Amino acid sequence: MKNEIEISSFSIHEKGFVNKAALLLERAFPSSYNGIGLDEIKECLSEDRVAFKATRDGEFLGFVSALEAYKPYGWELHPLVVADNARKMGIGRKLVGALEKALSERGVLTVFLGTDDERFATSLSDGNLFENLYEKMANVRNYKGHPYEFYEKAGYQIVGVIPNANGWNKPDIIMAKNIAKNGERYD
Repeated sequence: MKNEIEISSFSIHEKGFVNKAALLLERAFPSSYNGIGLDEIKECLSEDRVAFKATRDGEFLGFVSALEAYKPYGWELHPLVVADNARKMGIGRKLVGALEKALSERGVLTVFLGTDDERFATSLSDGNLFENLYEKMANVRNYKGHPYEFYEKAGYQIVGVIPNANGWNKPDIIMAKNIAKNGERYD
């Protein structure tokens, strides 16, 4: 069907899409990946990772990848990138959903991620996080469209903060989600 967004596995062998993903990554995160996007994409698409891409009529719209961090139950979502012209269309949520489903089928219980606040986009960049940290986490506010709210809508919650991870008053916000298959619970 025309104009329908397709979410599918993403492989290193899809050369055209690999190059587009590298450019997209460099544009989305220039301070982190400028000039090294292709190297990062190759890592994201290595055999030990899980990755999905979004396309529409052959146009590359974005991708998501994850890596095993805590064998075998905890995986890190890194990165999620959607093209500027394809945002606010549910593509990010579809990519994350496909990733979570695939990981859940592998027996993964928790997916986590870090979402940096390098632009003073949240109230967590307002001061010293070593003072009243839990209160500040509980009362976090979004000033400039920080993506933590996207992840909250996808079921993730803030589980920690690394103060000054990206410079003075530029924290990394750590988020996680339980994706246990069949609603498994802790005993």
